[in-house]
Amino acid sequence: MERISKAEGLQRRESGQPERVQDRPSRAPRVDIFENDQEVLLIADLPGVDKGNLNIHLDEDQLTLFGMCGEEVKGSVLSAEFRAVDYQRTFLVPAGIEGTKISADLRHGVLYLHLPKSEAVKPRQITVKAG
Repeated sequence: MERISKAEGLQRRESGQPERVQDRPSRAPRVDIFENDQEVLLIADLPGVDKGNLNIHLDEDQLTLFGMCGEEVKGSVLSAEFRAVDYQRTFLVPAGIEGTKISADLRHGVLYLHLPKSEAVKPRQITVKAG
């Protein structure tokens, strides 16, 4: 029995055929990342992506965002200055993030991804005893 590497496994289906590739272009969304005592907050611009077409996947320390824009308009093009694209970006998640507690909120094409810190890496105040 042939062992398939992780990368090859992503490219194959159960039938052994390679995955189909979309004709639509894909680009990395613009992202802002903030950190406070409680979490790392990732804010990504995903215009045209709705909740049903957004996939957020965490595999070990890799976080992947993939968003598909809605269907393109059918008909004869009279003028085209905008073309729908899909968005894809992968991040390395720093140590100390509680992967099971990650949450996401999509509002008006903006994704707010909350990556909470574990208690072990949160800053804490040390009480001083007199004596």
